[in-house]
Amino acid sequence: MNGTSITIVGNVVDEVVNKPTQNGLSRTSFRVASTQRRKDRETGQWIDGHKFFVNVICWRELAENVALSLRKGDPVVVTGRIHSRQYVREEASHVAYEVDPEAIGHDLARGTAAFTKRRRGFSGSVELDADSMPVRASDQGYELVDDGDDLADDELADDDGLEGLGQAG
Repeated sequence: MNGTSITIVGNVVDEVVNKPTQNGLSRTSFRVASTQRRKDRETGQWIDGHKFFVNVICWRELAENVALSLRKGDPVVVTGRIHSRQYVREEASHVAYEVDPEAIGHDLARGTAAFTKRRRGFSGSVELDADSMPVRASDQGYELVDDGDDLADDELADDDGLEGLGQAG
């Protein structure tokens, strides 16, 4: 698919909003601000330059993962396709930028994170209850898994003759 790809390094500036569509499809949105920084040669201090704001709209499973992972103020890296949208408000013409993300993560140059892997098999849509409210994730068969190295020895062995692999013999 054609489009302009972009990678933005910045901060989440608004609350992350997870709202399913009327059809129950998961949709999460938030805004990212990226601020140009430069060092003032005279003072030696870093100063802020131009600011760039972009709306990020996530769908399906990515939307649900983002809603569980990001908060206002988090440093993030967003990669995806960028689109511009023109609109008129109070007789003034404006341009808004939106990113359709391929990947989103915390900016590990500015902090640490712990990853929790989710089991696949969920479509990314949200089941709605009788009041058209999303059913809790725990009611939808989601299972958070620990992707640690604490597998039992019998889980590591298989019928391919690899049982003794890595052991001195």
